[in-house]
Amino acid sequence: MRSLRTTRTIFALAVLAAAVATLPSSATATDTASGARASVRDVNGVFLGTVTLDSSSGKLFLTGRLSGLAAGFHGFHIHAVGICDPRAVDPTGAVVPFFTAGGHLNPGGTTHGNHAGDLPSLKVSADGRATAVTETSTVTLAQIFDADGAAIIIHAGPDNFANIPTRYSAAGVPGPDAATLATGDSGARTACGVLRPVV
Repeated sequence: MRSLRTTRTIFALAVLAAAVATLPSSATATDTASGARASVRDVNGVFLGTVTLDSSSGKLFLTGRLSGLAAGFHGFHIHAVGICDPRAVDPTGAVVPFFTAGGHLNPGGTTHGNHAGDLPSLKVSADGRATAVTETSTVTLAQIFDADGAAIIIHAGPDNFANIPTRYSAAGVPGPDAATLATGDSGARTACGVLRPVV
């Protein structure tokens, strides 16, 4: 009789454990993420490599290994929306690849060069390969995994970080113009990867 009670107790505990395991958790993958990873693709959907962000001691450590890019410097940023549509259309009706990723991640509302999502330019060697290694304390995983997510964008040209001295002028006004202050004049978006949580 005692062994039958013991068997029933063990069975009941097993059922209870299974039920608890299937209950919805208030913590999502983004809440428990220790980092982020993006699979970067060009406008034709060709996989170019991976960018990873690891969180440690209040900083994000970025590493990336990419290939298939044009040699030279390229603007390299975290953009504000996690949607990479290579056939996106802007408000004028023009096709602008990855327009859906929005502007640079910029919760502080600053000008370019000080955006949370600004990263050092990506230097691509003659064989089309690039390795990125940097750290930042200006962006957090919470900002990356907000309601609309975030994405890594690689641009066609170099980024001047709006570093235009007042001895130069745009339309007769000394220093950088509005477009430079917003984007750094790094040109078209040539590759994109949605940042997803790493738990």
